[in-house]
Amino acid sequence: MSRRLVITADDLGRDEATDATITSLAADGLITATSLIVLSPHAAAALGPIRDLGLDPGLHATLSSEQGIAPWRPLSDAAGLAADQGKLSSDPRRALATATAQEVLTELDAQLTWMHDHGARPRVLDNHAGTLYGIHGRSFLTQTLRWCAFHALALRLPRHPGTLLAAEPHLAAAHRAAVELADQLAVPLPAAICTNRATAAQHGRYENLREHMIAQVRTLPQGTSELFLHPSSAPGERLRARRWEARLLRDPLWHEALAQEVDELVAGWHP
Repeated sequence: MSRRLVITADDLGRDEATDATITSLAADGLITATSLIVLSPHAAAALGPIRDLGLDPGLHATLSSEQGIAPWRPLSDAAGLAADQGKLSSDPRRALATATAQEVLTELDAQLTWMHDHGARPRVLDNHAGTLYGIHGRSFLTQTLRWCAFHALALRLPRHPGTLLAAEPHLAAAHRAAVELADQLAVPLPAAICTNRATAAQHGRYENLREHMIAQVRTLPQGTSELFLHPSSAPGERLRARRWEARLLRDPLWHEALAQEVDELVAGWHP
């Protein structure tokens, strides 16, 4: 068995600067996948160019807003989701505090329908800010897995927890149960995932982020894993790590490490 890697740029549709960055990376063959925030007013404009480049984005299920930009509204009439004057909370810990499981699934249906109505056929589901996974409190992972099985979607849930549970050890038992359920339901999972969870201030300098990401790639197991980043050229100190992630994807030293550690770059871990 070989080590394959999906390189995903998340948050397509977030803002025009992010969309331009992701589209440029795709055009230069530096990513193999992306995922779309359909709630954003930029989503439709971002979708066309990326599909013209041969990428059909995954669904970046979005149940919370994000600080620093205008809050998003759900596509469904789920009152439990839109508890902040009809908008999604920017605090992931509050985002699903009053939502029912049915409201969550109804919103997922609405977001998937949006993609279908716009000509996209996603094959993967992932989740903005990890609100479905129980990282911030309530978990909807069981319902999400069954929803993915019904819609024949793969899910971003690592089979091997790796650094995920190093940061979230309280999720270990839930993770094992979710992987077992995914196998029962035949929902494809990546072997492992790697990403950047630190701010630019925490890294200190770009070179430290690069070494952090290379170290993660070196520990990948056999099979198909996913690296997901949030590359952008948007200004502001809070987004400096995103600009560094965009720089990483063009860095010759990064590509040298990929060539040494990864046998093949692929578009997905789904069949």
